[in-house]
Amino acid sequence: MKKYRRCWIIKELQINEDIREKEVRLIDDDGSQLGVVPIKKAMEIANEKKLDLVNVAPNAKPPVCKILNYGKYKYEIAKKDKEAKKNQKIINVKEIRLTPNIEIHDLTTKAKRAIEFLNNGDKVKVSVRFRGREMGHTEKGREVLDEFLELMMNNATVEKAPKMEGRNMTMFLVPKSE
Repeated sequence: MKKYRRCWIIKELQINEDIREKEVRLIDDDGSQLGVVPIKKAMEIANEKKLDLVNVAPNAKPPVCKILNYGKYKYEIAKKDKEAKKNQKIINVKEIRLTPNIEIHDLTTKAKRAIEFLNNGDKVKVSVRFRGREMGHTEKGREVLDEFLELMMNNATVEKAPKMEGRNMTMFLVPKSE
């Protein structure tokens, strides 16, 4: 019986002695191409400049290596990733559940809650759940969604119109853009 080991492969660039190719396409630290050179010559050039030889495109034929300061390169990549992450906006989807025979006061209470969600920048999924004999009167659910939408007109726009999905009728609202 064979035992299998789990090995986690971390995508790390090959640098200096880790590069096992015979020939590489070499790019200098100022961005100029030095052509296809043997790996030993590329290592010598990198050592003369007191910089690292980094394999930036290992799948190319021949692989592309660049002479650069590896620590500074990793720092720049980490900085770009952090900046990209900071600029992302996370949008949550909040759900409001209704029934076909909801009273107007309950509907306004739910609408106030939905307005809070929209003011926080979240999307709102409004769903009407049909149970038992209510399935025969889906038009009542549509009327409830229309009333709800009238209460939300100043704060929301419809992203996805009301649609039946199984036993639920759903519609999506997004904050109104100024």
